[in-house]
Amino acid sequence: MKKRTHILLVEDNSADADLTAEILTATNDVDVSLAKDGVEALMMLERDGDWSDRGRPTLVLLDLNLPRKDGRQVLAVLKAHDFLRRIPVVVLSSSESDFDITNCYELGANCYISKPVDLQTFRSIIGAVQNFWLGRAKLPRREGHSMATRIGAGL
Repeated sequence: MKKRTHILLVEDNSADADLTAEILTATNDVDVSLAKDGVEALMMLERDGDWSDRGRPTLVLLDLNLPRKDGRQVLAVLKAHDFLRRIPVVVLSSSESDFDITNCYELGANCYISKPVDLQTFRSIIGAVQNFWLGRAKLPRREGHSMATRIGAGL
């Protein structure tokens, strides 16, 4: 039996969050958890108990302009954490600023996508993200890697 994929969506705009979750869960093997701000996202990621039934997320979709802690702060903490840094982070932001894009890659983002304004393109981009990151890309196992390499040991 194929294991369900778990995505953490960090998004404070309810319309964007609902639409993204709807697209991602159109297939039966994806679960989406929603964090509405950076503090909530970090609390969810850093506490193992919250993921007991689903495991840690396979992918994080992160908005930049969030209340309490912005996406840059979340990204910096996530990529500095011994066990969380290998989770791919796709930044989905309305910002097209070269500074924001460069800064996110310097902080360890795996991908930066500017949110389109029209619905059809938004659907297409979220579908492409899902197809690439969950269908084509080879991602590290959530339970840890080979004990022979000691990569991910202790998860």
